[in-house]
Amino acid sequence: MIPTDQSALVVKAREWLAGDPDEQTRAELESLLTSTDPGAVAELADRFSGTLQFGTAGLRGALGAGPNRMNRVVVIKAAAGLARYLLATGAQGPVVIGYDARHNSDVFALDTAEVMTGAGLHALVMPRSLPTPVLAYAVKALDASAGVMVTASHNPPQDNGYKVYLGDGAQIVPPADAEIAKRIAAVDKVTSVTRGAPGRTISEDLVDSYLDTVVGLLDEGGARDLTTVYTPLHGVGGDLVQLAMKFAGFPTPHVVKEQERPDPEFPTVAFPNPEEPGAMDRAIALASKKGVDLVIANDPDADRCAAAIPVAGKKWRMLTGDEVGALLATHLIRKGVTGTYAASIVSSSLLGKIAAAAGQPYAETLTGFKWISRAPGLAFGYEEALGYCVDPEHVRDKDGISALLLLCELAASLKAEGRDLADLLDELSVTHGLHATSQLSIRLEDPAQIVAGMQRLRDRPVTALAGSAVLQIDDLALGEGGLPPTDGIRYQLAGGSRVIVRPSGTEPKIKCYLEVVQPVVDASALGQARAGAEIALGALKVDIRAALGL
Repeated sequence: MIPTDQSALVVKAREWLAGDPDEQTRAELESLLTSTDPGAVAELADRFSGTLQFGTAGLRGALGAGPNRMNRVVVIKAAAGLARYLLATGAQGPVVIGYDARHNSDVFALDTAEVMTGAGLHALVMPRSLPTPVLAYAVKALDASAGVMVTASHNPPQDNGYKVYLGDGAQIVPPADAEIAKRIAAVDKVTSVTRGAPGRTISEDLVDSYLDTVVGLLDEGGARDLTTVYTPLHGVGGDLVQLAMKFAGFPTPHVVKEQERPDPEFPTVAFPNPEEPGAMDRAIALASKKGVDLVIANDPDADRCAAAIPVAGKKWRMLTGDEVGALLATHLIRKGVTGTYAASIVSSSLLGKIAAAAGQPYAETLTGFKWISRAPGLAFGYEEALGYCVDPEHVRDKDGISALLLLCELAASLKAEGRDLADLLDELSVTHGLHATSQLSIRLEDPAQIVAGMQRLRDRPVTALAGSAVLQIDDLALGEGGLPPTDGIRYQLAGGSRVIVRPSGTEPKIKCYLEVVQPVVDASALGQARAGAEIALGALKVDIRAALGL
């Protein structure tokens, strides 16, 4: 039983219960209120310690009762705040609503639709659980004033989220996020929010149109001889990827059966993120058995794409996001795609060299596709976390399905020439230098340690890292480096290497993004360059951790 000295907490919880329309979360909260478990007080306090904050990534958090969790009350208030913002800004078009296969995604989508129609707006709801890029496509294709995607992308099973796009097809950025958040905060009680009809279900024709669009990115009559293993990691990308590959003319991929169908529990992986250790083990094992040319994967909402290539024997090499970004950029340039090639500040500098060599503009942005997608004249954008925008005219966000198709097209064309993706990466290294990237993530449970670590870097300027002189330090919080202010520090090192340190936006971590650039005289020098880069990356990790005092 919650002790009497927690009465203020009990009052908050009882007020929440009075307005919660969800039987499951009401029962969950009642159980906490009557529990004799000593941990119940701490759990209850955490759920009511604040409000899940709406920002440039929308909402994301663990499912459960209380304002500091993802639930129907939080979603209804978010939808009401978004509706008020759209009405205040004179929005004319419909609001398109999509959802993935996570727990409660369909429920949150329906709540959103009913709030929109209750506010006098038109709501269009996807016909079923579908990938995030299909929602981003729909915003532009249907001339919507906004889009909402209910997804937590590659977060753990217990999470869900709420991603908002405006009529330009891109994710929200300041000041729109703050304006929406202000209106969400002004929603007093969820029972006061007017709800209307469930909106209109969008025809499957929209999905067909999306597939036609992504398949249309490929050259007709091009090489298609490519054997693949594919996994959607229990997400919603599986059906569309297999259809897209079929329509494009590729052989049917070998699919990891245990991960083929959507499952919100993600039972075969610790984390449903292809970047995480172990997530690709089943795909790699199947690839070794089948002897295929390429392994490809999406994350659960299919806005990211991962790949692995064979090396000597039955071994496999996961490509980094930077390597896939360089490959896709090179492919698009060779296909004649002109415009700005953009990458986030934490991604490899190689893209800038590839673009310059092709006479194309290059832009560097803050992290996140909300910024990459807004690069003027964007033709291609990527960031190292496996996100790629290859067709900004139609999908102004990362799209793991169109990226996957183009990567397959590139791999098939190289195979027809007797080469492979590794050969092209070697060619880029000889032309532009070997660009090796890595990360150091330091988890700190006390937020004060994160603040102290960043302040230490500012108070004690570093003059050398891994034996290389620091040529320039940009304090990104001050807007140095020509970007909007953000908490981070960039070190430019002799030889073109660099280190960027920033607090994570979603986890209690300090993240350090490392890049080493090694000159390569010819192909015979690649082995020595790789060895040198590995040593330098290891030394950078040691030195930057010491500089942080951690």
